[in-house]
Amino acid sequence: MTKVTMTVNGKSVSAETEGRTLLSSYLREGLGLTGTHIGCDTSQCGACVVHIDGVAVKSCSVFAQDVAGSKVTTIEGMANADGSLGVIQQAFQDHHGLQCGFCTPGMVMSSAALLANNPKPTEADVRHGLEGNICRCTGYHNIVKAVMAASGQDVAAVAAE
Repeated sequence: MTKVTMTVNGKSVSAETEGRTLLSSYLREGLGLTGTHIGCDTSQCGACVVHIDGVAVKSCSVFAQDVAGSKVTTIEGMANADGSLGVIQQAFQDHHGLQCGFCTPGMVMSSAALLANNPKPTEADVRHGLEGNICRCTGYHNIVKAVMAASGQDVAAVAAE
């Protein structure tokens, strides 16, 4: 067992872990941050996306010990300081960008990374930016609308697919 320390959602945290522990498990089991979902453990679904030093990463694809000393942001860190929903989270709620909610944390985290790099994406940019995230419920249309709304753009023009 090794003590792994990092900054998660702005707070320094530590937990004992084995060398083979994935970051997704470290967050959920070691720190109790269960918003990061584990869907496939093969880096296919995107439900476990977090930001590591500002970069969107599937947390099931990296060992916790390899992230020691880094700044990690999880879905819990996306809320406003007062605990209210952040802009992207609110847009997902307002535009029905979720159904069962399982993929939502990863979708929100991937959307945040997309908008950080491209504040006014086109619909095609959003669809391309979310390609690594799988949703079995929504058909993606309302997710795209939510991301467009979070970027401050008109969602009326988003084409139905």
